[in-house]
Amino acid sequence: MKEAGIRTHFVVAVGASLMMVISKYGFQDQVGWDVALDPSRIAAQVVSGVGFLGAGMIFMQRHTVKGLTTAAGIWATAGIGMAIGCGLYEVGGAVTLFLLAAQFLMHGRLFRRFSSPKTVQLQMRVLDVPGAIDEIRQALQLKNVIIFGFNADHKNESELELELTLRLNQTRADALLPLMLDISSVKAVELQS
Repeated sequence: MKEAGIRTHFVVAVGASLMMVISKYGFQDQVGWDVALDPSRIAAQVVSGVGFLGAGMIFMQRHTVKGLTTAAGIWATAGIGMAIGCGLYEVGGAVTLFLLAAQFLMHGRLFRRFSSPKTVQLQMRVLDVPGAIDEIRQALQLKNVIIFGFNADHKNESELELELTLRLNQTRADALLPLMLDISSVKAVELQS
């Protein structure tokens, strides 16, 4: 899955802003005709419509929820667009700066150091020889990687397919591939973060 980028967020903000401008000013020609205008009606529809859009970005992969932060970002971006469309420029600008600062800080190394360990999955093809799994386990322990889940199936008479769910502490996920390929019984490794 590809996360929504800056262009997607920009389009959502501009679209929500346009809808709010239409809601506030688009029906001014109807004012003298005993028509009651309620600009909040379109705002309510934008909130629920963007929530539906965000829900489409959330999915489950191997018992892990993906896309939740992107969906929340899209929803917050729509709120920023609605604030700007209502003429609340200071509020929209302040929330934009706040969200950008939060994203910058939370994706930095400082925050990652204090956040919970990352979980990744390794799929491996291994020769079915005595001690192969123990060798893999020892190599991971030396790098302070915890095996959180383990599944092994026979691919054929001489090979196993292993699926390991690993909890990384200080080790980078991409450093696991050469580590595993250095083990003689390991024939192929695929990383799924």
